[in-house]
Amino acid sequence: MDWIVVNENFNALIKQLFHAKEWESRVEAAKQLGFLRDGRAVNLLCRALKSERDNSVIIRIIEALGRIGNGKATLRIIEKLNNETTKNEFDRRTVLFIIESLMRIKDKRALPHLSKFLTSNFEEIRQLTEKAFNEIEPRWNEIINEATRKKTTEEIFNSRY
Repeated sequence: MDWIVVNENFNALIKQLFHAKEWESRVEAAKQLGFLRDGRAVNLLCRALKSERDNSVIIRIIEALGRIGNGKATLRIIEKLNNETTKNEFDRRTVLFIIESLMRIKDKRALPHLSKFLTSNFEEIRQLTEKAFNEIEPRWNEIINEATRKKTTEEIFNSRY
């Protein structure tokens, strides 16, 4: 594909993400933007993440941001994680997509926010969190063991990053 066609496709997907009335169209636009892996989409996807209300679209936006892998998205995704976990009953599927996206981005700023899931009651969340820690900070177990006597896991990674 030449640049003009790619650019037209990109612009059409952005328009679809922000203006489509049906959630299915917005989901498809977010997926396609993730597959493009175009860094230009990060700020726009973050803006869409902030304004979107449909959970299926939110999940696909988060997934797209993970596919792109740009650290600019980390704080916006963490914000969604914090919003999700403050609910009485959080959606495990959403949390899993968030953890996976943060794992793909590999931004160490996510570690303090992910650390609470290392002791999750849900096996799949705990396992994915461990996998994320292994991807983001391979020495995480050593760091925790060295500092555990003095601090909690969250305090350890807050002070490091």
